[in-house]
Amino acid sequence: MNYLSIEHITKSYGFHQILNGISLVVQAGQRVGLVGANGVGKSTLLKIITGEVEPDSGSVLIPAGLEPGYLPQVMPIYAGQTLADLITDSMQKLVDLEQRMRTLEKRMTTEAGDTLDAVMTEYGEVSEQFERYGGYEMDYQVERVLNGLGVGHIDHERLFNTLSGGEKARVGLALLLLKAPDVLLLDEPTNHLDFASLSWLEGYLQAYRGAVLMVSHDRQFINHTVNLIVEIDEHSRKARQYPGNYDAYLHIKAQERQKWEQDWLNQQEEIKALYQEIKVVARRNDNYRPVSDGDKFIKFARKSQHDKTVAKRVRSADERLSRIQADPIPQPPKPLRFNADFNPQALKGRTPLYVSGLRKAFGQQVILNDVTFTIGQNSRVVLVGPNGAGKSTLLKILVGLDKPDSGSVTVNPAVTIGYLAQEDEGLAGDQTVFEAYRTGLEQTDQQLKATLLHLGLFRYDELDKRVDEISSGQRRKLQLARLIAEGANLLVLDEPTNYISFDVLEEMETALRDFPGPVIAASHDRRFMQQFGGDIWQVQDGTIIQHGGGYAGYLETQMAIGDFSAHVG
Repeated sequence: MNYLSIEHITKSYGFHQILNGISLVVQAGQRVGLVGANGVGKSTLLKIITGEVEPDSGSVLIPAGLEPGYLPQVMPIYAGQTLADLITDSMQKLVDLEQRMRTLEKRMTTEAGDTLDAVMTEYGEVSEQFERYGGYEMDYQVERVLNGLGVGHIDHERLFNTLSGGEKARVGLALLLLKAPDVLLLDEPTNHLDFASLSWLEGYLQAYRGAVLMVSHDRQFINHTVNLIVEIDEHSRKARQYPGNYDAYLHIKAQERQKWEQDWLNQQEEIKALYQEIKVVARRNDNYRPVSDGDKFIKFARKSQHDKTVAKRVRSADERLSRIQADPIPQPPKPLRFNADFNPQALKGRTPLYVSGLRKAFGQQVILNDVTFTIGQNSRVVLVGPNGAGKSTLLKILVGLDKPDSGSVTVNPAVTIGYLAQEDEGLAGDQTVFEAYRTGLEQTDQQLKATLLHLGLFRYDELDKRVDEISSGQRRKLQLARLIAEGANLLVLDEPTNYISFDVLEEMETALRDFPGPVIAASHDRRFMQQFGGDIWQVQDGTIIQHGGGYAGYLETQMAIGDFSAHVG
């Protein structure tokens, strides 16, 4: 049964098209991951489905009797309501179903004939719904969901607006799951979840009987939960479907890339052959031989026939070439590479970066307290910890954008640091994309444009757009392009997986694995931690706890001690 049907949805804001003819059908038991770079309209599509935003054209159909449930990125205020009030409201559907069952049970004792048959039929339908939504275990369901999302300890009489941001997000998700809608619409449900809550939610969604359509940047979460991926293309704003989970999506994307590369090579060979046909082959006289009997009439006729043949071949090749040039297969971009502009041997026997006794406080809140560590030639480090733990502050101190209250950072003179900020700080909004890219770079404009376009991060017609007119995903790609151009030999990356589409993200991770210098990054992204292959350093209570064994070792340690708070954002 189709639980949700979306047909030809389009939406524009001014001259900016957000969605371009999006169609999708979601059936019972189907869990769909909606993916794409920031700004492609994923959240807008969810709001259109809920009726919060009107599309320019197209339609959304949810069959009568089916109930959608929506988790926004920003939770409602719920002023003056306690957790107990909100739980009661969320369970209202089950309460109503139970009351209807009791009413029908009484009628079954008094009715007869066709009326009794109708009452019993309705009772069967209502009781099936009640069971499907967990009605026979309401108290257990409340406890299970709240504990699973890490908010079971919160007093039910506590006012919702007194909760922290992370608690509000997790309670909001719990309330939606307790509501048991037929269609779950989730916008970044993994925000503010720790490892344990993420694992619980993955299991919950895998068993969900209704339909799920969710937006998520968490590739591992998508991999564990969805059975269909819908990608909205950044340029065309059209949607394409990929059956299976994230791994299956990656496999298909890799095949598409191989086909693209082969099709482009084939077309280049065809273009060469057509030029050869026009300039050389068609102008040979191989199909014309002078007559030997001296008959001028025959000689003229054969020469005319030859000229017609030549003209026809030239015209045919020229027409084919024109068709190709009118709509050529674009050249596949080169793989992303961080080309460190240095000889790796230059750092041999030297310490690239040394940190001693760092302390940083904001008012009474101590963020970093006597932090000391060394970044070696081959160091690969991921900083983890909740938002506010001090990860970004530490990185800014390392690159000289912030100063510690005490302590020091010593950078080897042979080191050039490349810094990727968490947000788009440092980009001037009134500059064009190309102007922002070329700032501080020494090559000619022609060389820089060629280099930027070969990365495949931007199209030629996007280079003249103002920075404040492009999406957050495009601004992130601009930061990434500048980082690549700087030729640094030590990379400092703050949430490098934020905002960009998965195809660019996968390329970036491959480039980082091939990078010959040290890297220190802050990230919440579990798949990034796995792919990166470095050590995990946990920023906690102003100190750094260094975990060996990479992501697997870190996760094993956290599971063993039952401490998952390090991941909560």
